[in-house]
Amino acid sequence: MRVGYVVKRFPRYSETFVVTEVLAHEAAGWEIEIFSLRPPNDTHFQDLLPHVRASVRYLPCEGTRPSDFWAALQDAGQIQPRVWHTLPEARGELAGDVYQALLLASEVRRRGLDHLHAHFASLPATVARLAARLAGVPFTFTAHAKDIFHETVRPEELRRKLEDAAAVVTVSEFNLQHLQRTYGSSARHVRRLYNGLDLGRFPFREPRERPPRIVAVGRLVEKKGFAVLLEAAALMVGRGVAFTVDLIGEGDLEEPLRQRALALGLGSHVRLLGPQPQAEIGRAVAEAAAFAAPCVVGSDGDRDGLPTTLLEAMALGTPCVSTDVTGIPEVLGDGETGLLVPQNDPGALADSLERLLTDTALRVELARRARRRIEQLFDARVNGAQLRQLIAEAHGSGAGSSVPTTPVPVAGAPIR
Repeated sequence: MRVGYVVKRFPRYSETFVVTEVLAHEAAGWEIEIFSLRPPNDTHFQDLLPHVRASVRYLPCEGTRPSDFWAALQDAGQIQPRVWHTLPEARGELAGDVYQALLLASEVRRRGLDHLHAHFASLPATVARLAARLAGVPFTFTAHAKDIFHETVRPEELRRKLEDAAAVVTVSEFNLQHLQRTYGSSARHVRRLYNGLDLGRFPFREPRERPPRIVAVGRLVEKKGFAVLLEAAALMVGRGVAFTVDLIGEGDLEEPLRQRALALGLGSHVRLLGPQPQAEIGRAVAEAAAFAAPCVVGSDGDRDGLPTTLLEAMALGTPCVSTDVTGIPEVLGDGETGLLVPQNDPGALADSLERLLTDTALRVELARRARRRIEQLFDARVNGAQLRQLIAEAHGSGAGSSVPTTPVPVAGAPIR
């Protein structure tokens, strides 16, 4: 199977799940081509990138002249005559999106691609849907969070994508229920499929002896809830708790968070470290006594689907505190695989973090159970095979879709 992956930007530092998924497909023998609709704009890149064999094509997106658009249309029509009959599918779309879809459709035919898969139900699915219709191949997409919850989502546009896709996956049961409740029969093709981790890259280490360090990782934006973490840290300082917080990431709220930390007198307790290489992040998380993911629903409706950083911390053996936002309770059971607190509740967050810092037995038990949950639900080999199965079924074939036979650990199985 030759599959074109359509993403908004590649590589993108925060989207490790795309690279992990591509590597799983390549390991299974599929040929992947990556099409990026925008150039990368990050300052750091993932350490897995050198292992990706897929080529990356950046589709032109800005400053399109009428002559460029016409040339793209002529070229696509010459390669695939059905383009002229399918063009009405572009009604209502932005000219730039149609232009990229025409370019992508031509690449599909030239490169002999069988299928298109987009990550995110927003721009990537828009372009992939139209390109697939123009080129005469099936398409699928993965829906995450902002692309289905943000206030800018246009329901009728998303409904059209759901109906036209051969299959749709989304990253949590919460998302699945939302789509089915909101879009009814249009969401009949949607399946829940968690983003996978390459578990070999996240070795478990029991958190018995850890310094009183809390780590939080993510973009410095409202939905991550890091402002709540600062308020919780101030409460812990007032109680005389010994701890430090390392906040890793960059984003629009970096300076406001820095100023708030100073105003709360957290200078000796909280460090904003900016973006870090992935290896450094892994070491910081693996050595911490607790991982904080105090996610909230943003004022614009944006929210996390299921943070990859949370899954990675659980895999590494660092006990986690998070909130009851979207799909998080599906993996982080309160008192079972972590500690769950209400969103926007600094007091509850402070209480739970203090418990993890001071209760060694609790840390160890939560960490062991969390690792088992990750092994059961988030193995990239298994989840990647399930996605390949869905794609193969869209072509009336099960070829290349066998699920690995490595037994999945069950409750009570030893951690290796």
